[in-house]
Amino acid sequence: MPLLRRSLLLALPLLASARAFADDDPRMVERAVGNADAPVTVREYFSLTCPHCARFAQDTLPQIHADLITTGKIRYIYGDFPLDQVALMAAMVARSLPPDRYEPFVLALLASQDRWAFARGINNTDEIAKMAALAGMPRATFDSTIKDSKLRDAILAEQDQAEKLYHINSTPSFVFSGPKQKDRGDSGEMTYDAFAKVVAEVGGTV
Repeated sequence: MPLLRRSLLLALPLLASARAFADDDPRMVERAVGNADAPVTVREYFSLTCPHCARFAQDTLPQIHADLITTGKIRYIYGDFPLDQVALMAAMVARSLPPDRYEPFVLALLASQDRWAFARGINNTDEIAKMAALAGMPRATFDSTIKDSKLRDAILAEQDQAEKLYHINSTPSFVFSGPKQKDRGDSGEMTYDAFAKVVAEVGGTV
């Protein structure tokens, strides 16, 4: 999904203090699945309002989980890259859930974009709040979370860092690192075969 609305986010402050806050806040601890000692790490940069990310999560990620993550071949890291204010709000809520609920919540949001992100006449905030309640977050916690400017700025600071380090400018984008090659980038709705090929090329076994 092209970064069509990045200008909305650039208006928000990205300060050095936001990165310092990210280092100290447990909500900004890396969200990952798979063996920490896996030979290959893959970092996905995604936006919760990106239809391409949703299709990748539905069509490709289940096989990646079954064949590469649960078998210890890769460690899969989720990187927030919100493309608009709605995606940013959803990312803030996801980050504020217990770590073991992060991935299920993210996948549930991606699977139901048509209901909470794009349906006509809906209140996006209320729809995300309903999803958060199902994940165990009370409405009062939700309301305080989406007003947390430090958390917002920390997510945007990490996004800004991804742009600078890995030249991320669309979602989904992936950064593969293994013993043969570090920080190899790819983007778009990768098929499983294309994804597994890159894993093998950076030094993994598939």
